[in-house]
Amino acid sequence: MRERAPANTDDSGRCFSANWHRPFDALHRAGAGGGVWFVCCEIPLALENRLRAERFGLRKLQVERGSKEDAVRAVAMAQELGAMWVVADGYCFCVDYQLSIKEAGLRLLVIDDYGHTDHYHADLVLNQNLSARAELYAGRDAYTRLLLGTRYVMLREEFLEYRGGRRDIPLVARKVLMTLGGSDPDNVTGKVVEALRGLNVEARIVVGGTNPHIERLRAGIGNLKNSELIVDATNMPELMVWADIAVAAGGSTCWELAFVGLPSLVLVLGEDQSKIATALQKHGVAENLGWAYQVSEERIQQTLEGLLTDANRRREMSASGRRMVDGAGAQRVAEALREIEP
Repeated sequence: MRERAPANTDDSGRCFSANWHRPFDALHRAGAGGGVWFVCCEIPLALENRLRAERFGLRKLQVERGSKEDAVRAVAMAQELGAMWVVADGYCFCVDYQLSIKEAGLRLLVIDDYGHTDHYHADLVLNQNLSARAELYAGRDAYTRLLLGTRYVMLREEFLEYRGGRRDIPLVARKVLMTLGGSDPDNVTGKVVEALRGLNVEARIVVGGTNPHIERLRAGIGNLKNSELIVDATNMPELMVWADIAVAAGGSTCWELAFVGLPSLVLVLGEDQSKIATALQKHGVAENLGWAYQVSEERIQQTLEGLLTDANRRREMSASGRRMVDGAGAQRVAEALREIEP
């Protein structure tokens, strides 16, 4: 799901951004100024409630994401809010959309994971992945600046209080955190739950409220000792600090796991996660189990069991993760915004 969102943040004007799952509010807290607005075509109720509880502005658009009408409405709303920046996060924000934003006299930051469009008209292009490289954005305007790599990972504020916190690495790990995405339509969570059977672990299984398999998972977890199903968790940093090992999808959660130094087994649930998972293993931060639909419960169990008893490897993975993500990404992005003149 790709959402649209405006966030008014910057010291000379405001910033207008796009996509609910990116912590653009981090730019505000990093000193970019202004408030934050989220404008979405679609948004899960749990996220909507969270945004309202944190007093962020929220508006909804009834348009096709990335369409000409979307661009026209985005420009009008940015002007209404007094925004100077538009931050667009999604694979639908291509050449025509970007041109519409720039021709309206707005500044533009595009979040792009893999170079999905032929040309970039943005002031800034941000790709926080390990695989980010300039060649992905060869077609770009002369003024376009690239922000590439994990130096620019923007973490949610609640994680930052754990910066530099100590992580105990037990000789034998017991506490497992499982987080495989909000909806998980293929019930990969259920496959991993089955893999836990026979292991001496205490598990916390986190799912989103839109997961269609919740009742089935409740029944399955009921037969596991020392395990708990958590729906729409509001304390993910605490859960990550509690755990000894995580089993996670290869998305943006991996940067949070790296930041708190939590060794992880990663499953690929979509094409956009494949390169992330491969790079995480190459850098010694996680074990890549590959595509979720291909990996067997037996392999998940064997790999997890091996990591539970390998304290040295978990210690190395933890240290590598913390070196990779230092928590200052939002500040770096905010600085890049301020450096560009109106």
